[in-house]
Amino acid sequence: MPELPEVEVSRLGIQPYLENQQVAELKVYQPKLRWMVPTEAQDIVGQTVRAVKRRAKYLLIESDPGTLVVHLGMSGNLRVLPAGSPLAKHDHVELITSAGQSLRLNDPRRFGCVLWQTPDKPLSQLARLGPEPLSADFNDDHLFAQSRGKKAAVKTFIMDNYIVVGVGNIYANEALFMSGIDPRRAAGRISKARYRVLTEAIRTVLAQAIKQGGTTLKDFSRADGQPGYFAQELAVYGQGGKACPRCQRVLSEIRLGQRSTVFCKACQT
Repeated sequence: MPELPEVEVSRLGIQPYLENQQVAELKVYQPKLRWMVPTEAQDIVGQTVRAVKRRAKYLLIESDPGTLVVHLGMSGNLRVLPAGSPLAKHDHVELITSAGQSLRLNDPRRFGCVLWQTPDKPLSQLARLGPEPLSADFNDDHLFAQSRGKKAAVKTFIMDNYIVVGVGNIYANEALFMSGIDPRRAAGRISKARYRVLTEAIRTVLAQAIKQGGTTLKDFSRADGQPGYFAQELAVYGQGGKACPRCQRVLSEIRLGQRSTVFCKACQT
């Protein structure tokens, strides 16, 4: 599943092709995605794209009358191709610019979405989201305050989009290992000092992942449908049963919140 760094890399990849370009057409080949593609989305046609932004794992293609909101779901990806290129299987939505570029949403499982948001009618999907993890609003004060009284495991806590957006399973595993915190610990029983370390660990692992993904941007337009994804240098995720990179003891793997959780019982307390 694309996580925040992959979505941010996708944003960086499509931004040069869309910003300040006029939308010539919006073609919907399969309207039934996670939610139906609204007919109001056609309001972007004829408009100039003012900005391409990201909120959590949603991409925001902004124009004066409203914003096209795109989510990649579990299997979606975006490609930029010359307009008129043959459609690939599972190409569901296509935005064509007057400059002759085509942005395609390809989504085999159709768990992604294309929605429309206007200034006077914000989407419920974007309401009440927590702060962006790389923004100034995300800090140890926030995590500590939100965690008080919480009995949920700290890994589940930091993966809650109402607490902080975009800390998916991979990066939660990595940040908790980097900060030396046992993922099973109750969120409400972690000190502010340790949340300060965890906050910086979350920032670090996400920033590193985005930086790694940025090296693939030169290939964003390739036709294989895999722009912006990258080989990740992971310390613990997917390494259950192997040696801990710090102490060489065997890494434990459990299910926590129905997600694979890998950690070192010696290094994480």
